Amino acid sequence: MLKKFDKKDEESGGGSNPFQHLEKSAVLQEARVFNETPINPRKCAHILTKILYLINQGEHLGTTEATEAFFAMTKLFQSNDPTLRRMCYLTIKEMSCIAEDVIIVTSSLTKDMTGKEDSYRGPAVRALCQITDSTMLQAIERYMKQAIVDKVPSVSSSALVSSLYHALGLLYHVRKNDRLAVSKMISKFTRHGLKSPFAYCMMIRVASRQLEEEDGSPLFDFIESCLRNKHEMVVYEAASAIVNLPGCSAKELAPAVSVLQLFCSSPKAALRYAAVRTLNKVAMKHPSAVTACNLDLENLVTDSNRSIATLAITTLLKTGSEGSIDRLMKQISSFMSEISDEFKVHSPRLPRPPSALSSPLVLQGGFEYKRTASSPCWPRASCTSWARRGPKTNNPSKYIPLAVNRICFVNTGAVSALAKFGAQNEEMLPSILVLLKRCVMDDDNEVRDRATFYLSVLEQKQKALNAGYILNGLTVSIPGLERALQQYTLEPSEKPFDLKSVPLATTPMAEQRTAKQPEKVAATRQEIFQEQLAAVPEFQGLGPLFKSSPEPVALTESETEYVIRCTKHTFPEHMVFQFDCTNTLNDQTLENVTVQLEPTEAYEVLCYVPARSLPYNQPGTCYTLVALPKEDPTAVGCTFSCMMKFTVKDCDPTTGETDDEGYEDEYVLEDLEVTIADHIQKVMKLNFEAAWDEVGDEFEKEETFTLSTIKTLEEAVGNIVKFLGMHPCERSDKVPDNKNTHTLLLAGVFRGGHDILVRSRLLLLDTVTMQVTARSSEELPVDIVLASVG
Repeated sequence: MLKKFDKKDEESGGGSNPFQHLEKSAVLQEARVFNETPINPRKCAHILTKILYLINQGEHLGTTEATEAFFAMTKLFQSNDPTLRRMCYLTIKEMSCIAEDVIIVTSSLTKDMTGKEDSYRGPAVRALCQITDSTMLQAIERYMKQAIVDKVPSVSSSALVSSLYHALGLLYHVRKNDRLAVSKMISKFTRHGLKSPFAYCMMIRVASRQLEEEDGSPLFDFIESCLRNKHEMVVYEAASAIVNLPGCSAKELAPAVSVLQLFCSSPKAALRYAAVRTLNKVAMKHPSAVTACNLDLENLVTDSNRSIATLAITTLLKTGSEGSIDRLMKQISSFMSEISDEFKVHSPRLPRPPSALSSPLVLQGGFEYKRTASSPCWPRASCTSWARRGPKTNNPSKYIPLAVNRICFVNTGAVSALAKFGAQNEEMLPSILVLLKRCVMDDDNEVRDRATFYLSVLEQKQKALNAGYILNGLTVSIPGLERALQQYTLEPSEKPFDLKSVPLATTPMAEQRTAKQPEKVAATRQEIFQEQLAAVPEFQGLGPLFKSSPEPVALTESETEYVIRCTKHTFPEHMVFQFDCTNTLNDQTLENVTVQLEPTEAYEVLCYVPARSLPYNQPGTCYTLVALPKEDPTAVGCTFSCMMKFTVKDCDPTTGETDDEGYEDEYVLEDLEVTIADHIQKVMKLNFEAAWDEVGDEFEKEETFTLSTIKTLEEAVGNIVKFLGMHPCERSDKVPDNKNTHTLLLAGVFRGGHDILVRSRLLLLDTVTMQVTARSSEELPVDIVLASVG
């Protein structure tokens, strides 16, 4: 006797999937039971269920293993158990396109199809038609004709839905793999005409399929001519075919839209419904083409048929003005409860979420409606909003149904939202775990992967893990991580993979775009610099490039004879200054160009890499390598005086040939400044409090400063963000009006891969007083931040 699970049992884990951890190899091994004598019907049916489950979950069965399992399954026809026999029929249909030589069961199916057991005959007909090919048609035709007129409804209906007996349709299916034959058939019947409206509809469908594969104006002309047919069915079929053709222009759509507009005023409800339903689809891609029908659609808003009224309103929402949205939404919400989910699915596809339907969209209706209502328009933003606001509200559990409603379509965003609820609310965690276990069985690969990952993290019940992997997530570049892992596999090493070698990203991995990436992802600016610098012998062993300055610093005016721009590259213990130089004098060539630096602080110049030659107007690059301060590591701020040194050779302005050995010269450049912002990479923390707790207070330090020259909080916030080069979190860089206190939350990563967080409390009286609290996983970043601010 089966145990009945109620809702509470299911939420506590009692309703978990018994097939959740199936392995293909183990199931195929079990299939050997099919060869045993006597046959155990119950056991064999259970194994067939497992095979069907694996196939429907997307598990790939190889041709050989599928064929072996199929041949073993055919021996089960020796049993007369009705349940096992039906499972055999299902398995035949599912494996017909995977296994080879499936026609081996033809005789068994034919025997069941013509036998005395009525419960076998219908399923046998459907299974037989599934495996039939063109060589077997004549052999089974007689049986199919008999089945169509059979007295048993299940048998006759099975034969009808499995067969094609319309002559024109049959001709097409016989020729469909031969384009030339199809073209000749279309040409013949369109030239001589057809008598039956059903034949016209079939010909329109054949012509539209042909148009999708190849351009052909005669085919389109034929479909368009059917718009003038005397039969309404043919006219609608032609209009529907035109609006569904890919790449159809507004001019080509116009005749079809005009016909549909006429149908909108038809006395027949079926025609009105068909017209407005088709116009609704057109409005999704070509709203301007449907605008001419707005008056007719307005008349349908009050139609007695609620389905027609719903479609009319939702079409107008796509084609009408923004000012009419609230009026239309108010009108449709008055009868939302009276229409079925099949028609509700048209209502949520709007440019913005209207207040009139915000509650019905997510809390009423069945699965299909909720799936559609929550998907295409405002899904990801709303899931992010729930994940941030929901756990902090007085009643966070009310947001869970909203996330569950969206699991089937926004999928990844909804799963992430559920995980964030579980990470911040211990009372809801058991229910969240049950929901995530269900998501592990989702059809979507990314949903399954995310659910599995979040499930394993949440089950640890550690706040640090929740903060690092769910609430904030890794802040590394996904393309950069892919390249780093690939490089690590190409160059085997005994050292474990270092995540700090991966370029950082401004946003966490979970917030980076999840759409399918191109086969080859373009390299980022920092990755290009990393590759260029790695090719310079003097820079071997510097480690991973941590940061490159966002914009080059101009060290000369743009009108001077030499134009020099500097890009600062920061490594864990060094800095490389890249000087891009341009010689604007056409009668000179510069050789052995270097930019020599004199630091004012504890930096040490290690070497210069010259640009060998700098002809007229041809950019060249030279480098200077410096070591970061060691005796006083907090002294990261520094001003360098810069001098460009080079050898000048006069040259012919026309040919560029030099005519002497040249002489040494130098050129004074603007000073170059290095600040703390060059040592910190911006990162976003979606949940600052969680990140703050994750880092801990072991190396927390606090100091108070007076910003004597700053008179407003807005100015103070702007200057602090720019000076520290950190990312303001949770919109804390926005200062509310008429406030004299404000808290600024900043997040970043210090060179070497150490998180650094700053909470700055600002008080405005006559001047701005700032209390700075800094946390990091190491003491040095905290000391450097406080020393730099001071």
